[in-house]
Amino acid sequence: MAEVEEVEVEFKQDIVWDLVTIYDRKIEEVLINKIKEKYPQHKYIGEEETAKSGHTAKLTDSPTWIIDPIDGTANFVRRMPLTAISVGLTINQVQVLGIIYDPYKKELFTAIKGKGAYLNGKRISTSGCKVIEKSVMSYEISIARRNDYYYNLYMFRMKHLIRRIQGFRSLGTAVLGLCYVACGRLDAYQCDGLYPWDAAAGTLIVIEAGGHVVDSAGKEFDLMDPNFLASASKPLSDEYMELERRADEEQLKFAREKIGFSP
Repeated sequence: MAEVEEVEVEFKQDIVWDLVTIYDRKIEEVLINKIKEKYPQHKYIGEEETAKSGHTAKLTDSPTWIIDPIDGTANFVRRMPLTAISVGLTINQVQVLGIIYDPYKKELFTAIKGKGAYLNGKRISTSGCKVIEKSVMSYEISIARRNDYYYNLYMFRMKHLIRRIQGFRSLGTAVLGLCYVACGRLDAYQCDGLYPWDAAAGTLIVIEAGGHVVDSAGKEFDLMDPNFLASASKPLSDEYMELERRADEEQLKFAREKIGFSP
């Protein structure tokens, strides 16, 4: 792995929490070029290519590779061994393949739709936890700093959850948070405000490991607008969603009363 002193860090669109390094760009370039050699007609949605163009490509029925070259860049530049490479494939807008590699721990998580999830070739499954009081959740709390909407969303939900669950973790990497739900290290992973490359591979791996993925507003999960809760089981997901709906209602009431917000 590269030493931090060798890593030149930039901020995307001058946003202090959205970092990019030369390695993000190089890894994405290598992955796309290698895939193009074998599948020249396929399409691509890459984090760094999207940042460069200024817009996210539309997902079509064509085979599309969705790539996050380094998820957890902020961890990477601080020498925290919590980063991974994520590659997902959709066909007819359906997630069919997920690959996530953690180079620090040499852990390769994979899934093919309908064929289960694997860690270094061995079948994995979620913890199967069904009771919220026994669950440990990874919650990407740093996203709360983006704006007032996310701050209130995250804080109100945390207020309702913290008295019920066994504990919180915040890893700074969505793709590993999802993988850890898939292999039973965590029972739930929650994040709003992410991008397709954060979810394309990991959500499929969770589902193939026996877990449950739902949009955090209660509607069907949308890969191109991934606000989601990934849980070890549907009963656990239902308990989380019940609490979060209460939190969201309280947040909306607060916004209306305190700052005159009207949806």
